[in-house]
Amino acid sequence: MAQKEMAKSEWLMLGALSLLWGGSFLFNGILVKAWPPVTIVTARVGLAAIALWIIVRLAGIAVPRSREAWLAFLGMGILNNVIPFTLIVWGQTHIASGLAAILNATTPLFGVLVAHVLTPDEKLTANKVAGLLIGIGGVAVMMGPSLLGHVGNDVWGELAVLGAALSYAFAGVFGRRFKRMGMPPLLPAAGQVTMSAFLLLPVALIVDRPFSLPAPGAEAISALLGLALLSTAFAYVLFFRILATAGVTNLMLVTILIPPSAVVLSAIVLGEQLELRHGLGMVLIALGLVAIDGRLWRRFVARGA
Repeated sequence: MAQKEMAKSEWLMLGALSLLWGGSFLFNGILVKAWPPVTIVTARVGLAAIALWIIVRLAGIAVPRSREAWLAFLGMGILNNVIPFTLIVWGQTHIASGLAAILNATTPLFGVLVAHVLTPDEKLTANKVAGLLIGIGGVAVMMGPSLLGHVGNDVWGELAVLGAALSYAFAGVFGRRFKRMGMPPLLPAAGQVTMSAFLLLPVALIVDRPFSLPAPGAEAISALLGLALLSTAFAYVLFFRILATAGVTNLMLVTILIPPSAVVLSAIVLGEQLELRHGLGMVLIALGLVAIDGRLWRRFVARGA
């Protein structure tokens, strides 16, 4: 079946989503200077949950009451919020926001591997294998000497973000169940951040003791509101809107657009600079994603026929 061509409105939404998710790395870069990682993630999902349930209520969608639904929300929250958000924020205490965004773009590379193992209908193809190899090469180029040299804080930060990308890949496969359950897309979005907030709140209170920390400044509060309301709640609304109209393959293109958005925003606001190898690695990851997607190759072959 041919891949659906996206309308201009869908491309605009995709661009907006890349800015929102690219901005999350900028917001994290500001917040890690003020708060510990678990506190940041807890506040992020808690505020996003409030915002999303307001949207659900305004949309007139009934809240599920079944044990199956809330267990599914719990699993999705762990894989799609608790683990990756915490790893990314912790990783950003050691590496630049732009580099974290680039490493996060490996999510589809892990996704095709996880889907091959755990699903009956998304197996590896020649294009996907080629894309995986190119993308893995891109990660190796970015990590550079630290890959084989001294294992310091930087490499652990890089590995943390790669771990987050792997968790997102498992979340993508796990999330397929919500369509089978006949659930409106906004419900898993709201449910997952709600369960994540319940899981993380006691951890934050015991481990980080945020009530003993200095009061945050206006910059940190603004960054938190941006992270929770724009990069999480509103981003999920756009995410599920694009998924419903354009499909998952088109939606995956956002992972190519996020790193440039994050790099530009971080350079402008935080003054961060990345090395040449980071740019080369991003190019290789982008080429890997293009190979996995396969559409450009099919068009090239069709024109040559």
